[in-house]
Amino acid sequence: MTALVIDDDSENNSPVLQPGQPWPMGASWDGKGVNFAVFSAHAEAIEVCLFDDQGQERLRLPLSARTRDVWHGYLPDAAPGLVYGLRAYGPWRVEEGQRFNPHKLLLDPYARDIVGQFAWREEHFGGDRKRPQIIDTRDNAASALKARVVDDSFDWGRDQPPRVPLADSVIYELHVKGFSQLNTRIPEALRGTFAGLAHPASIAHLTRLGVTAVSLLPVHFHIDEERLVEMGLTNYWGYNTLGFFSVDPRLASAGSGLTPRDEFRSMVKTLHAFGIEVLLDVVYNHTGESDEAGPTLSFRGLDNASYYRLRADSRSHYENDTGTGNTVNVSQPYVLQLVLDSLRYWVEEMHVDGFRFDLAPVMGRGDNGFDRNGPFFTAIAQDPVLSRVKMIAEPWDIGPGGYQVGNFPRGWLEWNDHFRDAARSFWLKAESTRADFALRLCGSSDLFHARRREPVESVNYVVSHDGFTLRDVVSYNERHNQANGENNRDGHGNNMSNNCGVEGPSNDPAVIALRGKFQRALLATTLLAQGTPMLAAGDELGHTQDGNNNPYCQDNAITWIDWSRADDDLIDFCAWLLSLRRQALPFDNHWYSGLTDPLGLHDLSWLQADGSALQGNAWRDPNTRAFGCLIGQPGRARAPLLLLVNGDGIDRPFMLPAGVWEAFLDTHDPLGVATFHGQGEVPYPLMAHSVVLLAAAGHVIKA
Repeated sequence: MTALVIDDDSENNSPVLQPGQPWPMGASWDGKGVNFAVFSAHAEAIEVCLFDDQGQERLRLPLSARTRDVWHGYLPDAAPGLVYGLRAYGPWRVEEGQRFNPHKLLLDPYARDIVGQFAWREEHFGGDRKRPQIIDTRDNAASALKARVVDDSFDWGRDQPPRVPLADSVIYELHVKGFSQLNTRIPEALRGTFAGLAHPASIAHLTRLGVTAVSLLPVHFHIDEERLVEMGLTNYWGYNTLGFFSVDPRLASAGSGLTPRDEFRSMVKTLHAFGIEVLLDVVYNHTGESDEAGPTLSFRGLDNASYYRLRADSRSHYENDTGTGNTVNVSQPYVLQLVLDSLRYWVEEMHVDGFRFDLAPVMGRGDNGFDRNGPFFTAIAQDPVLSRVKMIAEPWDIGPGGYQVGNFPRGWLEWNDHFRDAARSFWLKAESTRADFALRLCGSSDLFHARRREPVESVNYVVSHDGFTLRDVVSYNERHNQANGENNRDGHGNNMSNNCGVEGPSNDPAVIALRGKFQRALLATTLLAQGTPMLAAGDELGHTQDGNNNPYCQDNAITWIDWSRADDDLIDFCAWLLSLRRQALPFDNHWYSGLTDPLGLHDLSWLQADGSALQGNAWRDPNTRAFGCLIGQPGRARAPLLLLVNGDGIDRPFMLPAGVWEAFLDTHDPLGVATFHGQGEVPYPLMAHSVVLLAAAGHVIKA
C-alpha cells in the first residue's frame, strides 16, 4: 500500500478527517488508514499538514476531535510513506510561557521517521531574534523537518534478549560512528554505521574481549547547535535530541539496503545472536530547542508551558538544570507519557536491553527538587516492560541538589564517579589511601549498602566518553582542547591524570613502560572490583584523543578509533582480565561482613605486606599503599582468592598466607602473565604499580 495520493486538484477533493482515537500518540497506521493523536493542553487548534513527494504542503486538515488534552483524527486510505507536519494555534504570550505560532511547521514528538536535514535558518525561530517578544510570521514549512508515517513491522526471527545477569555484566561504551569509521576490515560503505557495528570484524573484537553489553552514545535523531555549525563543528556525541522515537540517519549506511530504522534493528538482532546486549544512552532531560532564544521546531510550538519547566519568577525563561538551555518537565503527565512511550518503543519495537539516562536527576525533579520516589521512577517500577530491562543513571545534573550518587531507587545502576576518582588518585597521584581505595574496590558500601542497594548497582569506571581516554590519562597532565574553539576553557580542569614525566607522546622506554603499568593497573581495578564494570571503547587498545578531554564536537580522527595502531598486547590483557572475571568472579554480589564461617575463614579480610592484619590507623598511613585482600567467599571460585595491590613506586615483597597458592594475573607483565605456584608463608615479589590475583589450591582457571 502506498501513501495517500495528494494531487494538484486536492483542494476540490480534500479528504476529511474522521474523529479517530486519542491513542496511540503520534501517527499510527492500522492497515486501512492513519490515526493522528497530538497532546497540547493550551492550544486552541491543531492542524495536520500533508506534503507531496516534492516537499510541497498540499493540505491542512484540522484535528477537530479533542479528548481532554489530546487532539486526534483519522485519515482513511492513508498509508506508510505519508509525510506530514503539525501547526498549533494559540496565544503568543511569551511572558506567560505561551509561544504558539501557526506560521511554524512542527515536528510530531512521536515521529518514527524524520524527513529532511535540519539547517539553521531565520524562519525557524518563533519570535524575532532581535526582539524575541515579537512573533515571527515567516512560514518555515519548506525547510522544516517533517515526519513520515511508517510500518513498524520487522522480521525478528528467533531474536531473544540475552538477559545477562548483572553479576556477569560488563559494559562497553562506544560511539557508533567512532567505533568502526577507521576499521579497514569493514567495507568502506559500512564503516561508522549500525551495519559497521554488526559487521563480523566488530563482532569478533567484542567477543574476543568478552564484553556482555554495548552502551551506545545517543542514536536518537538530534540537531547540531547553531554555535557549533557556525564554527564548522557538529554535536558528534549527539546529546541534543529532537526525535525520541527516530534513529539518526547519519548513523546508517548507504550500502546496507535497509532503512535506518531497520538497519538499527538488524544490528540489534546480530549482537543478540552473539549474546551481546544493546543499551542506549538517552537524553530525556532536555531537547534540541535550546533556551528562550532558540528555534521553534516541535515541543515549544505545541505547548511550551507543558513540555518545559519554566522559571516561577519569569515564565518567559526556562529552568536550566541541564546546562543546555531548557529542562523537560517530566512531572507533566503527558510529557511523562511521552518518555515512557519512547522507552517502551525502543524495548518492544527495537529490542534494546536497557538505557543509560543522561543527567538522570532531571527525571526525578519536581517543584521541591529531586525525589527518588517521584512519578517517573514509580512508573518505571510498575511497568511490565520497562521494569525488566537495565536502567542506568548518570546521577548528577547542574540544578540545585543535583548530585545524587547512591540515591536512586533500588534496582537502578549508577555511574560511580567516586570509584573513578579514587582509582585515579590511588594509582596516578599517590594521594588516595588504602582505606579510600578499598571502599571503592568493594562496591562503595558507603553509597549503596545503607540504602539497601546491591553492589552491582555501582557502575565502576575509570574512563568514559566524557574526559580523557585511558591512554591520555597516563599521557597528559593538562587538557588540550584548542580544536573545540573555546580557547581551551571547556572540559574538566582537574583530571587526576599523570603524564609520567612527558606531556603527550614519548619515545622514552621508561615513560612508555610506566604508562603501560598504570593502564593495566587501572584496567585490573575496574574489571576485578565489586560492582558492574564499564570500559570506554578504545581503552583496551590504546586509543588517544591527543589530550582533548571534551571532544563532543569532534567528528574526525580525534575521536575515531585508529585500529591501525591498536595495541594487541593490551587487547589480550583485557581479554584475560575478563576471562578471569567470568571464571572466578572475585567478589560476589553481596555485602561482605568480615566475619568468619564455622571453620574460622573470614568472608573477607585485609593484609599488610608482612602478612599481618591491616587495621586501625594503618588504613590511612600515607607512606604505604600496598595491601592484600583475602576473599574467603568469592563469587564463583571454589577456593579463596587473594588480590594483592601495590600502589607505591617501589617493589614490596608480600608475605602470602599459609597454603598453596597459584598466581593467575600479574599486571607487571604486559600480558598479565603470572608464573608463581607454591607454598604460602613466603614473599611474593609484588612489583611497583601492580595488581596480582592468586587462587588457593583447589581452583583451576583456564588460560
